[in-house]
Amino acid sequence: MNNDKKREEYIWVLDFLPRGHPEDERPAYQKEPLIQGIGEKYFMILESAPKKGNTPSQYDRLYVGRGERKVVDHVKKRIDYEDLTHGAQLELPYIIEEIVKENEERFIDIFNNAQPITTRKHTLELLPGIGKKLMWKILDAREESEFSSFDDLLERVDGIHNPEKIIANRVVKEIKGEDVKYKIFVEG
Repeated sequence: MNNDKKREEYIWVLDFLPRGHPEDERPAYQKEPLIQGIGEKYFMILESAPKKGNTPSQYDRLYVGRGERKVVDHVKKRIDYEDLTHGAQLELPYIIEEIVKENEERFIDIFNNAQPITTRKHTLELLPGIGKKLMWKILDAREESEFSSFDDLLERVDGIHNPEKIIANRVVKEIKGEDVKYKIFVEG
């Protein structure tokens, strides 16, 4: 699928910059407030302009899709991890973890549907902290029945802790482009 066709419907606020980006060298009167946020579906990092008089907070979930928006006036552009403020970079893993918790059904499917990539590598092994032994425990447990939730996964598989954090850490690695040959969550 072409990236131009993918659009985020909602973003989660990573940082709100009421006086514009600190690295913007224009005079203060030319700067406009900015919202740095991460998309809920494709994990796109977007910079948006708020409507006048709106002051979003970190962790706010804002509508940026087509049609009437309450807080966001327009999405300015897609940005890279390096373009985020230091505060936004620090909050990124925690906000992604919240997105994962809010969309548990979507992310438990990773454990239920993960397939081998090659004869020696499995998709589950791409998740931080999951090696061959833990991968086999997960595969054996899901053979009995699919996992219904993260709690079900934790109950049935010894050695796995905080699946939402495991997924969030993988998403952050993919966003940063850190030694990621295969991508599970982030495209482009």
